[in-house]
Order: sequence, then C-alpha cells, then structure tokens
Amino acid sequence: MLPPNLATPRQVTLYYDGLYNSLTSPSGGYVPFLYPWAGLGAFLVLGYLLVDHRKNAFLTWLRFPVAAALVAFQSWCVLTNKARHPAAAFGVGLLSAWGVMWVSTAMIVNDCQNDFERIERKEGKGVEQRSNGHLDATTNGSTTTATAKKHETSRQTLYWQPYPSSPFSARLNWIADVFCSFRGVGWSFQTSIIPPLPAPANLSVPDSISHAKDQSMTVSRTGIRRFRDQSDLLPSTILNLIIGYLALDLIKVLMHHDAYFWGYMDAPAPSYLPLSIQKSYTAVRSWRLLISLAGIYTALWEIFRLGPAFFACILGPKWLGVRGEAWMNPADMYGSFSCVLNDGLAGWWGGWWHQIFRVAFEEHSKWSLRKLKIDQKSQTGRLTSLFVAFFMSGCLHACGSYTQLGDTRPLMGPMRFFLLQGLGVVLQTVTIGQLKKAGVLEKVPKVGKQVANFVFVHVWLYYTAPLLVDDFAKGGVWLFEPVAISPLRALGFGAKDDGFFCWWDGIIFWRSGKSWWDTGIAV
Repeated sequence: MLPPNLATPRQVTLYYDGLYNSLTSPSGGYVPFLYPWAGLGAFLVLGYLLVDHRKNAFLTWLRFPVAAALVAFQSWCVLTNKARHPAAAFGVGLLSAWGVMWVSTAMIVNDCQNDFERIERKEGKGVEQRSNGHLDATTNGSTTTATAKKHETSRQTLYWQPYPSSPFSARLNWIADVFCSFRGVGWSFQTSIIPPLPAPANLSVPDSISHAKDQSMTVSRTGIRRFRDQSDLLPSTILNLIIGYLALDLIKVLMHHDAYFWGYMDAPAPSYLPLSIQKSYTAVRSWRLLISLAGIYTALWEIFRLGPAFFACILGPKWLGVRGEAWMNPADMYGSFSCVLNDGLAGWWGGWWHQIFRVAFEEHSKWSLRKLKIDQKSQTGRLTSLFVAFFMSGCLHACGSYTQLGDTRPLMGPMRFFLLQGLGVVLQTVTIGQLKKAGVLEKVPKVGKQVANFVFVHVWLYYTAPLLVDDFAKGGVWLFEPVAISPLRALGFGAKDDGFFCWWDGIIFWRSGKSWWDTGIAV
C-alpha cells in the first residue's frame, strides 16, 4: 500500500526506490534483476541452437531438457527478481514469460532448425535489350535506325534459406533473427496480418513468397502498411515518431495531475476536468480509461516505430542485408480502427490492436488442437484457439503484474481481464449468429452495424478494462517516463516538482554486490 501523504509522482517514485532497496537487501527476500546474469537462460538456448542437430537424434531430443531448463530459470526470475525502474519491474515478468512462450514456439511446438526458413537474397546478372538511341545515318542521310545493345544488369533473387550448415556467423545470424522476428516478417511462419511484399522491379521473387509487383506500398486486410522504398518509409516513420513523442509528453502531464495514475485508486477527479465531469463517476472513469488506453497505445506506437527507423532507415541493407530493406520492415504494428467497426471485439483484438504475440499464440493453439485431435475449423476448435490465445496473454500480463513493486493482483486483475475478452468475443459472435438466423441483420445498414459494434466494444471494455489498468496504476507502470526531455513540463505544465529533463532517476545503473553473481547492470 502506498503511504497516504505522497504529493507528487516523483515522491511516489522515490518511495518505490526505497522499497526496491529494502526488498533486494540481504534480509529482503528478493534478488536484483541484473545483466548479464538475467540472460543465462537465453544464452543456454542460443548456445544449443548454434549446434546443428538436424542429423543427430540425441541432439534433436535434447531441445526438450534445454527448453525445460529455460522454463525453470525464467520462473525463478519471476518469483525472486525485482527491478527498480517501473517499466523494467513489469518487464521482468512479462519478458520472462514471453521468453518461455517464444522458445516453446521455436523448440517444442516446432523444431526451428528443421521447420523454419527465412527469405534471403542472392545477387545475379541479367541481360536486357535496350536501344542505345544512336542515329545510324546512311551515306545519303535519308534514313536512321536505333541500334539495340545488350546491357548487363544486376538482378537480385529471393529464396528460402533453411538453417545454414556453415559458416558459424551465418548460423548465429539466422538464430538471432528467429528470436527477433516475433511477427515472422520474412519467415515461413509469417503471421497473416502482414501484407504481401511490394517487390522492387529488379527483384526476382518466387511464387512461394507472397508479393505484389509494381506497387510502392501494400496494405493488409487489417490496415498494416508495407513500403517498397526507404524514401517512402522514412518520412512516415519520422513524422509518426514526432507525433508519438509529443503525444506521450501530453499524456504524462495529464497523468501527473491525477493521483489515480500514481497508484491512489480513491483519488478525486483531476482539477483540470470541467466540474460537470468531476461530479460524474461514469465520466471520470471513462476519462481515466481513455487516458490509460492512450498511454498504452502511444508508448507501444513509439517503441514499434523505432524498429523500422533503426533497422531500415539508419543501418539499412549496407549493414543488415535484406533485413535492412524497407520492404522487410512494415511501417505499422497497429491495424485500422475499421477492424473494430466491422468485426467488434474480435476486430479490436485480432486486427486493430498490435499482433506482436500472435505467432506464438497461434502456434500453441494449433499444437493444442493437434494433441487433442480437434478439427481447427470446428466450433470446438475455434473456441479452444480463442481461449488458448487469451489465456496466454493473461499469463504474460499476470507475470508482469507479479514482478511489479506495487500492490497488484495478477490473477484477479490482468488474467481475469483477458479471459473476459474471450468471453466477450464469444457472446458477440453468438448474438450476431442468432440475429443472422432471424433475418434481422439483413435489414440493418452497414453504418448501423458499425455503430452497434462500436457501442458493444466500448461498453464491454468500460466494465472489464479497470481490471487491467487499475493493476497497472497500483503496480507503478504509469510512473514510467517515456520521454527524456519534456517541452510541456519545460513550459511549466507539469507537477510542482517536475522539470524539463525527465530521466532524473536514471534508466540503468551499476550495482556492486558482495559476490560476482550479485554484481552487474541493474534496471
């Protein structure tokens, strides 16, 4: 429980700093989350996968105990490790759980060395017939002809690259790419929400790779964009990064003037709201849910934009090869809001919201159905897939909740929230099915259906989202400072002890313990 007399978010942050020091002291019962020791499980998996086991039955089987060792280590991290930084404290649990899920996807549900392939590029040469534009005049000057010449041109070809036998550097690159490609862009397990590759003219693409010729941009059914050229990707990325930065600054200023976001659940409505809104419980709750959604959406928006900016626009093909091409770095993580209007709650979670975890959820759903011998397209199969996905999402966020420093409820908060989203999808789907059978939907115009979807989604989230966002607030997530320099706080719009430089508490620090195993980089 937070002390009742903390007057600013900075004071709350300092309180959590003291709590972290107490919990990670010799008598506190927890250990600090430290690098490089926190990466021991990942190093074990990486080391194993760098050995080619495709022709050795024992080494192939060994992936199961290696994965089990990772599960044990990451479970230990969740149960015993603490981080000081608000975002890092949540990340200890969420990323530990995600590491288990992704390794399970690559090593248990699949055997990545045998089952996965990625798009790679090789150079070639082609011959084109072109007119040289030279005028060949006859002796009397009465006729001219254009003489054709053969020009040798560079032509690139894409192909599917399996796990490379050699050299070692190629294996390291391939494995590192597996563990960074959560949406599977350019991999055989690429998720369905990624649009076709907008292939440049000098690129030869086999039919096995979904692509579109003579298009500068392709768009998926959910609204994800994929640019062909860096000249198109760069302006879009820079503009969105600037918009996201300014939006985050505004959101943080609003949060700093509302003690609810510091962790006080019974805090009065912020004084900047009109008096009529302050007096309405529903209006205040809706406002806080809206700001919470904006905070989550915009923070992830900014983080996700950094990928294309860094890999495609800064490093580029010169350093990363085909991974640095604009067409290998889709511009968006979020889909179009039309998914929500057209498909309701299913469209919210399956189209509009980010799909960074989708591959792992889908692969585990398919694996579960195979083990249970359930037809994936049957009603039972669809229900099982739905709840496997939401259960896994609940596990991720519950683990993040558990490792926070504040007073959180992992099972009754995040886990219950995500399971209720699955229930909401089922209720809406069944209702729509019954209305179709009754012939009601045929009489409703498209706009009417979209309004109904909009209302249902937001009413459902009004009643269920507090399970998640209240837990974020109590755990300290909203104390995270996403911007280093705040224009609005420099102008005096922040809390009374805010300044223009927001990373006063630091991001990482060196911790010197009594032994080598409790010394390292802390977050």
